[in-house]
Amino acid sequence: MALLPELLRQQAVRHPERLALVGPGERWRYGELLEAATGLAEELLGLGVHRVGLCGDNTVAWVLGDLACLLAGIACVPVPPFFSESQTEHLMAQSGLDGLLGQAGTPIGPGVLFKSLLPSAEAHPMPEGTSKITYTSGSTGTPKGVCLSLEQMTATAVALRDRLEGVGLEHHLCVLPLATLLENIAGVYVPLLLGGCVEVRPLTDLGLSGSSGLDLSTLVAALQQSRPHSLILVPELAQALVSAVESGDLPASSFRFLAVGGARVAPDLLTRAHRVGLPLYEGYGLSECSSVVALNSPGQNRAGSVGLPLSHVAVRIDGDGHIRVRGNGFLGYLGSTEPLDEWLDTGDIGALDAEGFLHVSGRARNRLITSFGRNVSPEWIESELIQGAGMGQAFVFGDGEAHLSALLVAPADRTDEQVRCAVANLNSTLPDYARIARAHRLPRPLSASEGYLTANGRLVRDRIGSDLAHLLGTARSFEIDIVHNPSETAGDNTMAFFDQLQSETEAARSHVHQAPALQAIREGRLDLSGYTWFLTQAYHHVKHTVPLMMACGARLPERLEFVREALVEYIEEEYGHQEWILNDLGACGVDKEKVRNGHPDTPIELMVAYLYDRIQRGNPMAFFGMVQVLEGTSIELATPMGKAIQQQLDLPDEAFSYLYSHGDLDQDHFEFYRNLMDRITDEADQQAIIESARMVYRLYGDMLHSIPVVSGRSQGGSGHEAA
Repeated sequence: MALLPELLRQQAVRHPERLALVGPGERWRYGELLEAATGLAEELLGLGVHRVGLCGDNTVAWVLGDLACLLAGIACVPVPPFFSESQTEHLMAQSGLDGLLGQAGTPIGPGVLFKSLLPSAEAHPMPEGTSKITYTSGSTGTPKGVCLSLEQMTATAVALRDRLEGVGLEHHLCVLPLATLLENIAGVYVPLLLGGCVEVRPLTDLGLSGSSGLDLSTLVAALQQSRPHSLILVPELAQALVSAVESGDLPASSFRFLAVGGARVAPDLLTRAHRVGLPLYEGYGLSECSSVVALNSPGQNRAGSVGLPLSHVAVRIDGDGHIRVRGNGFLGYLGSTEPLDEWLDTGDIGALDAEGFLHVSGRARNRLITSFGRNVSPEWIESELIQGAGMGQAFVFGDGEAHLSALLVAPADRTDEQVRCAVANLNSTLPDYARIARAHRLPRPLSASEGYLTANGRLVRDRIGSDLAHLLGTARSFEIDIVHNPSETAGDNTMAFFDQLQSETEAARSHVHQAPALQAIREGRLDLSGYTWFLTQAYHHVKHTVPLMMACGARLPERLEFVREALVEYIEEEYGHQEWILNDLGACGVDKEKVRNGHPDTPIELMVAYLYDRIQRGNPMAFFGMVQVLEGTSIELATPMGKAIQQQLDLPDEAFSYLYSHGDLDQDHFEFYRNLMDRITDEADQQAIIESARMVYRLYGDMLHSIPVVSGRSQGGSGHEAA
């Protein structure tokens, strides 16, 4: 396999005039970039250095220095700007740097300064073949040097390139520090291998400071100016972007792929993102595996998972539930002589589903076990408290206790009662054993200076645990009401049926979200014929909604009278909606009567026939499987899809009465539906709804997959095309 230096040379030969790298006041084409990096590599070789530290902010000079080390075969040691002074001193001493790039020194390339150093007496020998030493802050705060080979980094970059080949990532903006391995590999190497343009800006220009400081208005302004196709985000940044789009401060239209990782992502955040048209996809990895192991992507996405493993690695779950990875292992930790296992123990716990998607629960060493014997990953609840309940920081504890507790840092403008209500609302979405029974609001944030956070903002759990009594003494504490399931004390957790329905139809639901038409809409590749084709199919199933409700109501037994009553309300709400669709078609110039008297495509024909059959010959509650699919899909897709199509096709509002009304209307419907489903207790009724929902997801998804789309990509520029 060709390695990164050769692959980059190939790109420069193919596209010498294409824009490759931009920064404030700088624009480098592929040919120019390779020439400059090659010249800098020759300078470094002439200096006789073997290990070079790479310092500084996100700049063109940083990228040039990194590429020069690759071309010269010199071990590069990125120095994270968020490291403390003591951590930086440890890094430099242990790694034995004989030079620094990016500090004050002698100019040796465009914007690149070099400073000679004498290797420290503490320096450790590198494993043979080390190309990069990336330092992780670690949970103890003492950085560890992870030694990576050129072959390993190439394998990861190529696997990511192949996974994202068809997404059209022509312009990537680096918003994480370049010294972060994920941004270094996935944010620089991968876009260059795809022939795209990498944009770098000083982090303060993006509103970022330190390890976790964020000025959202500055970031939004930078994104509006840059209009990148892709970003790599941590959950906190992803949450900020989703909120900005929801509030109308940031358009979602330019984004084609947003990767989020580094910590657990709350499923609700991903749902909110897709609801407003943000293509946010979760991934998973670690430095020892060259930063990425698994990734969701537009064509291969599973909600609740971190994606399918990349092609160059194998993943398995051992007997203790630990995630193990083989196929792209690191060379070892700098200074360590411990032998490496063929299957790397990641220290994370998780599972692989039937289709091979990886699900991560949390760190094995952090797992809590309640006095009822329930295993809980605190990271799961903490991510929900931060991303779902709006807390600034959260630390969950309660090992051996009957119920969990949490240290919380909440926004200053929220009262204790508002915090209590937010946690109580979150509790209602969690299983009994994972609910917070007591909250402790801290007067100020946990900080790295006190040893409670690593340099990059992660909790130092052992330190917080040892100081827990002191921290509780400074907090304002309050009880949170918990509604218990009767079976909890028996060691069993009974999930509400709506949550069970969501969980058991998750795999089927992904078929809808993977429809090429949805990606085409985001890329401006749906024309008028595709939109009217969709409306035509919608007409032919919506016209059966009320008749199906009537058929269901007529067949319900007396024990389900409350369901019949709900159907009466549904019928009043849904009657005549098919005429809205015909009016939309008329506004698009389509003959309404021709559609009225026509026939649907096969998936919709089969979907409607299946539902009538299940109501008549099976269990009439199967009807509600269709409601799960259509109203849930409408909430997530209708409004953002309608806005994107209207913008692309320049159609009047009169052509979108169906999509716009149902995006809003179905929000209320779905809450009504959730409450109704939680009253369904008969197992046969529940199973009929689950099986029906799976079938309707399949057939409705087939219809979405059949929508005709325009091949190729939108010609809209990013502002960084080659001149």
